Amino acid sequence: MSRPGFSDVSLPLFASDEDEAEAETAPLTGRLPSYIKDHRARLRARFSEGGAAAMPDYELLELVLFAAIPRQDVKPLARLLLDTFGDFNRVISAPQARLLAVKGVGESVVLHFKVLEAVAQRMVRARVLHRPILSSWDALLDYCHTAMSHRETEQFRILFLDRKNVLIADEEQARGTVDHVPVYPREVVKRALELNASALILVHNHPSGDPTPSDSDISMTIQIEDACRTLGITLHDHLIIGKSRELSLRSEGYF
Repeated sequence: MSRPGFSDVSLPLFASDEDEAEAETAPLTGRLPSYIKDHRARLRARFSEGGAAAMPDYELLELVLFAAIPRQDVKPLARLLLDTFGDFNRVISAPQARLLAVKGVGESVVLHFKVLEAVAQRMVRARVLHRPILSSWDALLDYCHTAMSHRETEQFRILFLDRKNVLIADEEQARGTVDHVPVYPREVVKRALELNASALILVHNHPSGDPTPSDSDISMTIQIEDACRTLGITLHDHLIIGKSRELSLRSEGYF
């Protein structure tokens, strides 16, 4: 059954039996009302002429919702999503359960968001995978921000590098709460040995948006560096990703 207020009707690309049932009960049938059709045409034209930079977040979000909900006015839902999560990126990267709790959001909306999130991450990841990281630092930061800056809980990732500092693996080591993620130095170096990595870059996010390191962040980094040094592995850096900026513990002199 459709949720009150919006009908979450998917395109054939993502169609399922449940989606078809939703489509059968959609309140709008037949020709698309002219006010919705004209509004959508204006937004598409604006995007074609000026790109995303010419559009506020709610209009860009509307464009994404057009595909998931083809027969409804999606402007109220776009604004509700932004009011709930804060900005476009936080909407797209929000957890499925939290998205589904928003009135008007169904499975096909979530699927469209998650496909868009995966595409964005894959595109920026392709700029750093199998390339020398230290000479692609800006691309690495773009990737880290895309993958982590808008998460609502902490995530700890490790970038494993070979002797030429080429990225050979990017793995999530742990997930935590809004202000803590458990990390075990022994597991970090164990995985580095399994991958035959010569160097590491640690990365984790601060959901608060402030990348200032905590005492535990600093202590954990020093413990990992000590363990790496014992085994001849280089720890290049530990990056903390905030909402709009990052902090390098190496550059700040914490280790």
